[in-house]
Amino acid sequence: MIYVTGDMHGVLSRFDDPRLRSLKSGDTLIVCGDFGFLWDGSKEEMNVLKKLAKKKYMICFVDGTHENFDMLSKLKVKKWHGGKVHQIAGNILHLMRGQVFELENQKIFTMGGGESPDIEIRFEMNTWSEMEIPTRDELVEGVDNLQKYGGSVDLIITHEPPAKIKEFLLLQNESVTGITAINTYLEDVGKTCEFKHWYFGSLHLDKFISNTHASLFTNIVNAVTGEALR
Repeated sequence: MIYVTGDMHGVLSRFDDPRLRSLKSGDTLIVCGDFGFLWDGSKEEMNVLKKLAKKKYMICFVDGTHENFDMLSKLKVKKWHGGKVHQIAGNILHLMRGQVFELENQKIFTMGGGESPDIEIRFEMNTWSEMEIPTRDELVEGVDNLQKYGGSVDLIITHEPPAKIKEFLLLQNESVTGITAINTYLEDVGKTCEFKHWYFGSLHLDKFISNTHASLFTNIVNAVTGEALR
C-alpha cells in the first residue's frame, strides 16, 4: 500500500505515531516535502537515518523548502520504479522533481520545491537556498514526463498546492502566504493532466479540500483510496 503524510521537519517522534504500526513490509510512506532528516550531516543525524532505514516500509519524500539542498545535490542519482531518486540511506529515498513513478499499479507524478514564506529570516540566518525553487529544466522535465504518459497519472504529490487551491485557502486562513510561480505551474499541470488524487504539505494543514485535493500535515492517508488512517 502507498500512504502519504505531511511535512516532518526532522521530528523523529512522527515515526512513533501508532497509525504507522499498520504499515507492512512492502508498503511505502511518502512525505509531502520538508522531510528534514538530512540537514547537518552530524553523527546524531546519521544515527537517526540508520534507525529509520531499518523500518519495514519504504520512506520516500519530495523536497520542500526546508531541506539541505547542498547535501541532496551531492548524492548519486538513481532510477527507481521509472523515476529519478536520491537514495539517502537504505529504504529512504528522495523522489526528485518532475518524475513519474510506477508503483503498485499507480502512476505517481512528483514535484517538490517552493518558495519559503520566511525567506528574509532564513536569508539572514544563512539557512536559505535558491535551490528550493524548481528550475526551468525541472519544470520542463515534469511536463515532458507527463506527456510520455499521455497526460494521465493516478496520483500527484507535491510540496506546494496549485494556485486556485491556495487562493481558496487564503480566503479561510490568514497565515497562508501568497501565490508564487510554482503554484501557477501546478495549476497548469492540473488543467492539462488527468489524475485521481493530489496531495501537498506546505501549508501545515490537515484538510480534505475536495474529492481530489488534500492538504496534509499530521494526517496519514491511504494515497489510493484517499482515506485517512485512524
